[in-house]
Amino acid sequence: MKTLLVLSGLCFVSAPAVHAQIASGERVAPKMEISGDSVNLTIQPSVIGRNYQLQYSDTMAGDTWQDTGVVRSGDGGNLVISTPYVAGTSRLFYRVALVEATPAPAGFSLISEGSFLMGDQSNPLVGSSPELPVHKVYVSAFYMAKHEVTQELWNEVKTWGATHGYTDLPTGASKGANHPVHSISWHAMVKWCNARSQKEGLNPCYTISGVYKTGSGAPVCHWSLNGYRLPSEAEWEKAARGGLSAQNFPWGNTISHSQANYCVYSSNGTTNDYIYDVAPRPPGTVYEYFHPTYAVNGYSYTSPVGSFTPNGYGLYDMAGNLWEWCWDWYAGYPSTSQSDPRGPESGAYRVFRGGDWNSVANSCRVAFRNDGYYPANRDNLVGFRLARTAVP
Repeated sequence: MKTLLVLSGLCFVSAPAVHAQIASGERVAPKMEISGDSVNLTIQPSVIGRNYQLQYSDTMAGDTWQDTGVVRSGDGGNLVISTPYVAGTSRLFYRVALVEATPAPAGFSLISEGSFLMGDQSNPLVGSSPELPVHKVYVSAFYMAKHEVTQELWNEVKTWGATHGYTDLPTGASKGANHPVHSISWHAMVKWCNARSQKEGLNPCYTISGVYKTGSGAPVCHWSLNGYRLPSEAEWEKAARGGLSAQNFPWGNTISHSQANYCVYSSNGTTNDYIYDVAPRPPGTVYEYFHPTYAVNGYSYTSPVGSFTPNGYGLYDMAGNLWEWCWDWYAGYPSTSQSDPRGPESGAYRVFRGGDWNSVANSCRVAFRNDGYYPANRDNLVGFRLARTAVP
């Protein structure tokens, strides 16, 4: 559904004539210009979660406006909407209509479509070769779960699935009902995604000769469907960055126990090994200093989901707590720009990202790449979080 509360027009006659109105909720009128072979309209600033659609007309009459097919989602910053400009065409006027966005599902955040720089951008570099080269990646809009999947939610869907053809979903393990579930294979996670999708009347994304319900194999992901799925590695990193760029963590360049559940490491037993790890070290903590709230007799464990402040997208625990499995087979980064990359067609290991309660600060950086694990394996350090494609 579109609302025409805000209109921005651009007329190409002998010379461009610009007229615009300030929208309700917008602080600055859109700026419009022709640059090279494109018409560019900049909304300064855009509103997070608001969808902007570019339309054109040759008469400006009320029933002659047509969509260009260009829709962009606001992210709180300056948003540029572009469309090809060809002199002499009938597209004399342009305007922006607000598309009434479908609200994000409960428990999810909308991650607006757009480009970001993927890889280690610290200066000097603190990462390693798997995080390089830094490259530009365009990611379509999607929804990301605010929390990792808990044991309580896992059990609810597993119980439903047992009577609907999902007969081999494991029990999993956790510290408690509101802690993230772990010790589950990648295969079990994607089958569980299908089960939750069907339980809620959505279209399951994963198939192997039909809906993937039991066994193991290499499922196909149907990205255009509206069901639950694992995020791609690129989606995960964009979401983890929380709208920030060139930062080590979802909130900035340093980390401490006030921000995440992870292990502070010291090779000399006195000072933290990583200069960006600013957690205070009590005397006598020796080499590994786990989060004091989530450790008993030196043995650490997960924290309940939502125990720390979320990032700019409203996502919790994107650093520490548990690693999160992604869709992609592990492979090196390309040197060129990409659009919605989803990894190679095959491989040995599926990628997981984000660090865990036992990880040192370096592994909790948003750019850090763990080369993953065999998808049939299980580990008490690895869980997952859900994504959904933001389909109309």
